[in-house]
Parts: sequence; structure tokens; C-alpha cells
Amino acid sequence: MKAHINGISLSYGDTGSGPAVVLLHGFPLSRGMWPPQEEALAKAGYRLITPDLRGFGESEVPEGPYSMSMFSDDVVALLDFLEIDRAVIGGMSMGGYILLDLLERYPERVVAACFITTRSTSDSEAAKAGRLALLERTKKNGTQSMAELSTATLLAGETLERNPELVNTVYRWMTSVDIRGIEGALYALLDRKDYSSHLVNFDLPALVIGADQDSAIKQEDLLVLSKGLPNCELCIIPQAGHMANLEQPEAFNNCLLRFLHRVCTEKGI
Repeated sequence: MKAHINGISLSYGDTGSGPAVVLLHGFPLSRGMWPPQEEALAKAGYRLITPDLRGFGESEVPEGPYSMSMFSDDVVALLDFLEIDRAVIGGMSMGGYILLDLLERYPERVVAACFITTRSTSDSEAAKAGRLALLERTKKNGTQSMAELSTATLLAGETLERNPELVNTVYRWMTSVDIRGIEGALYALLDRKDYSSHLVNFDLPALVIGADQDSAIKQEDLLVLSKGLPNCELCIIPQAGHMANLEQPEAFNNCLLRFLHRVCTEKGI
């Protein structure tokens, strides 16, 4: 499905019916990462919205640079388009950075927040240099070079060895991304805000989902988030990496659905 918002065509999935849940994908991925959650949430009585962020998936690829505020403006415009006043919003990795911007600028639109293999801190100087080097390498050698470097970061070692089908799928997603989307989003990642000292202001139900084999997000990053948010629970998925929702979908879905049930019961929705 397509929504024409903020001057672009944004692609999105809309599955199930009930309380609205929005899941935001990470970099350099697409809404194609959420099928296990679409099935589980629809069966449990939730409406799941999964946008392709600008520059990714089947959404339009405008010229960059992008910003976290630009991404979150798109999310809110999509909610308006779908006539959804408030939703539980979850974000994986870069999607979590967008969620932090949403909580700061559009708190009235978020019922509860789910942070998935993400952090509240901004990039270190070394990380920024690494992103710029990745961009230059990708411009020079194509998206295959980025995919080769990133696959091992996105997936746990066990997944790389035992699930070649998922490895190939993730690799294919990354090689299909338009270089303009990669460049636009990388600058958004470089310039994002450090929210660690602001977490105390986000007093709403929150869930932090981490993974015990995530090489991209350290355990201390998860603790900063879960301890900094006033009303938060932490769930660590075993035998999973950065893409825990695909590597261990059953454990991930159980964690997410428990949280959604608690939130909807407490909120009466």
C-alpha cells in the first residue's frame, strides 16, 4: 500500500485489526523484516503498521540528507493518513533512534514504546568515521560491499552458520537498497542526538528488547536505556543477534505480546 505524504510516496504494510502497533525497521533494511510479527500480532488481535522508511524498500528515494526528525515526521504523517490518533510504536536499531525523536516531538501520538536492539547514545567519533568510510566504500564498490560487511554485524554467529536462507535474504535486502537512500540515512545516523540524559522525561510504558549475541549493541547500551526510562522492562532474547525478531521469532513475539497485553490492559484499549 502507498501513502502520499510529505511530498513523497511511502510504502507500508497494514495487517490485522485492533489496537494499533507501528514497527520501524533498521538500516539498511525495509518492512520486509517483519513477517513473523505480522502473523503473530494479527492473530493476537492487533493492527500492525510497517512502513518502508523514505529511501528504503518500496518507498520513494528522495535526495538526502535525511534526519531522524524527517523520518519521524513521515511516521506521524502516515498515522494521520490512516486516521490513527495514537499507537504503540517500536523501532529496531535506526528505528529506535526515530522512536526517541517521536517521543520528544510527538509524545501525544505514542501509547507505549518498544526499543529493539538499539541504544540512546549518539555515535562516537570512531563510529562516525566508520560510517563515512562505509559510505565511500559503497559509493565506490556498490551495495554488495556494504552487504558483505554488514551481514556479520546484523546476525549472530550461530545464525550465520545454521540459517543460510536468512543470511541470503538479509544480504539480498541490503544489495537492493538505492545508494541515495543509504547516503541520506547515514547522514541522519551521523547527526542524531544523544538522548541518554533525556530518558527520564519519557514516562510511558516502555520495553527494551536486546539479544545476547548482538555485536552491534552492547549490553551496557541496553542497560542505559532500560534503567534510564522510568517505566521500562528489559527482555533479552537468547541465541540471537541484531535481527532478533527474525533469528528467534517465537521468543521475540512472546516478549512483545506480553508487553502489548499489559499495556492494552492497563490503558483499557
